[in-house]
Amino acid sequence: MLKDQEKYAIVVAGGAGVRMGGDIPKQFLPIGGLPVLMHTLKKFKAYDEALHLVLVLPENQFEYWKGLCVKSGFNVPHKLVKGGASRFRSVQNGLDSIAEKEGLVAIHDGVRPFVSKEVIHKSFTAAAKYGSAIAVVPLKDSIRSIDSNGSSQFKNRDNYRLVQTPQTFQLNKIKKAFSTEEKSYFTDDATVYENMGWEVHLIAGNPENIKLTTPEDLSYADYLIGLNGKAN
Repeated sequence: MLKDQEKYAIVVAGGAGVRMGGDIPKQFLPIGGLPVLMHTLKKFKAYDEALHLVLVLPENQFEYWKGLCVKSGFNVPHKLVKGGASRFRSVQNGLDSIAEKEGLVAIHDGVRPFVSKEVIHKSFTAAAKYGSAIAVVPLKDSIRSIDSNGSSQFKNRDNYRLVQTPQTFQLNKIKKAFSTEEKSYFTDDATVYENMGWEVHLIAGNPENIKLTTPEDLSYADYLIGLNGKAN
């Protein structure tokens, strides 16, 4: 049963934020008065107080992050883990920091602070039943594939989904999946899991759970936080 299993969340934040401009990595930029990362961690803790949080950061950002926590009075308990040279290595380090072999673990982008409590719950519930749970949303725009000659071909958007995080798994299975060597086609955690020959299970994500990448995204994030504040 879900309630009997230990639950973990590995929040990965290794980006340099080049597309944002400026010197501060995007995970530390403020929205609604707090750094992006704090909003993300709070979402998982609000879902379940007993959930174990692991934050993966480049080691040279540890002291900066600790300073931000003191400055903001941020006291959500979490374990800091050193990031790797790639996202695969960072997630691998996060998984290695969990001593237990059984349980459920959500792997989430640190710069997706608007994941809903419902999606988090659904991801753990589905992973407990199916082994994995990958949050996805439908496409809104028409799409075309382009070949090397520049020719394009219409594709039915109903046959495609945009992949988000969290990507949640049974801990023993995803640990085994990440024990392999990194491969070029590992674009996310689901592809690592799939590499074992296991089928991934899709769940509906929430559309506002965007990955904050550009300055425009930050403006949208402030807008969403404003809306949430009015709703409360």
